[in-house]
Amino acid sequence: MRIAMANDHAGTRLKNEIKKYLESEGIEVVDFGTYDDNSCDLSDFVYPAALAVAKGECDKGIFVDGVGYGSALIANKINGIYAAVCQDTFCAQLARWHTDSNVLCLGAKIIGDMIAMEIVKAWLHTDPLMDEKYRRRVDKVKEINDKHCVPVK
Repeated sequence: MRIAMANDHAGTRLKNEIKKYLESEGIEVVDFGTYDDNSCDLSDFVYPAALAVAKGECDKGIFVDGVGYGSALIANKINGIYAAVCQDTFCAQLARWHTDSNVLCLGAKIIGDMIAMEIVKAWLHTDPLMDEKYRRRVDKVKEINDKHCVPVK
């Protein structure tokens, strides 16, 4: 598995902790930065990381900023990206079960390292529900995406 990671200055430390865990599990990480805690613009890092997921260059993405919503707002502008902000493990499971999200967004100012790691584990190890009801719902969201979003080249 290949995971795109991106962050802003507020998310650098937590991103690095998550990255270390992922690599220890044998997961390849493509780190789009930023790499320090100097003030920066989140979109400079989340946008190319989201494109990598949308193009299939990475299987999933994990983006970390101060609150998580900035990353999700940017990522969800890209065709084929289904980013979810998760602040606990139950939300992480639901984001995979019910929506088949392919990007996890975390808020480093909102959650601590231990909870963040449990969220990452829950999100990574939860498969989407494939019964008719949930597949129909996910397919409807994908239809809306395909109807209104420009394909990624």
